[in-house]
Amino acid sequence: MSGPSASNIPNMASINDVSALFQTAKKYEELNVIGTGAYGTVYKARDLHNGGQIVAMKKVKVALTEDGIPLSTLREIALLRQLEGYRHPNIVRLLDVCHGGQSLERESQLVLFLVFEHVEQDLESYLKKAPGPLGDNRIRSMSYDILSGTDFLHSHRIVHRDLKPHNLLVTSSGRVKLADFGLAKTYDTDMKLTSVVVTLWYRPPEVLLGVSYNTAVDVWSCACVLAQLHTRSPLLPGSCDSDQLHCIFKLIGRPPKHEWPDNVSVMADSFPDYPSLDLAIVLPRIHPQALDLIQRMLVFDPAKRLTALDCLEHPYFTDEPLT
Repeated sequence: MSGPSASNIPNMASINDVSALFQTAKKYEELNVIGTGAYGTVYKARDLHNGGQIVAMKKVKVALTEDGIPLSTLREIALLRQLEGYRHPNIVRLLDVCHGGQSLERESQLVLFLVFEHVEQDLESYLKKAPGPLGDNRIRSMSYDILSGTDFLHSHRIVHRDLKPHNLLVTSSGRVKLADFGLAKTYDTDMKLTSVVVTLWYRPPEVLLGVSYNTAVDVWSCACVLAQLHTRSPLLPGSCDSDQLHCIFKLIGRPPKHEWPDNVSVMADSFPDYPSLDLAIVLPRIHPQALDLIQRMLVFDPAKRLTALDCLEHPYFTDEPLT
């Protein structure tokens, strides 16, 4: 099925137009629930029209306006469709977008199913199952995959905003693919994000302080994940927003006052004057260039952080060929 392209999206689609934009989900048979997150429920399903291929179906509910489906929703779906055209090896494939009619609970909601390729495990479960420390080559290859997928999103002006091991899928051959991006703005606005659902551990300081942010948020999150590849445990496991900031400043040091953002409710003096820790103590046996890379990503000022593209060009990846 060909989805809507950015050029042929109407200004607003009525509920009656939905069947013209998306086919129904009846061509898929739901098998079981894979997981439930902040943005919807994911099912393992069988494609009845494609040899019984196993897929992952994410069920999302889109708020409808009086005129129909918001243009922003259609544009985001069009963008996901366009990204699929690149077939990037580190982005989970979007195979289909289907409609499931209006929500039974609320007539003001439309049910959509995003159909993705099915990948058996996420990085969180992969690290839990690993029998011992990951080898250097495996860590370097996975780190490159994560940053390559992130750079691809950033090159298309997409900020993931929730990069963490649970949203990184690991294929049977050990490749990593980014999932759970796009459509983040179209979900139910009444949804409350609790710390149980959305993990704080990968959030950068600017998000925790409530200031505006850009693609640099994903670089911080990637750094936390890259560190976790070395230790198999979270780098900054805070228990709440304020504790998360304490965890961060205990590691990188409390930033100087001239770097503290303006117009935030939390002052720098709210935190002890933590000195920075030697990251080599936190991440023992790490490759020196991997250590340098992560340090350059875990910088308080987003403008001074490496970009995802900078990371890919770091000597950690370029000095020796990736195997």
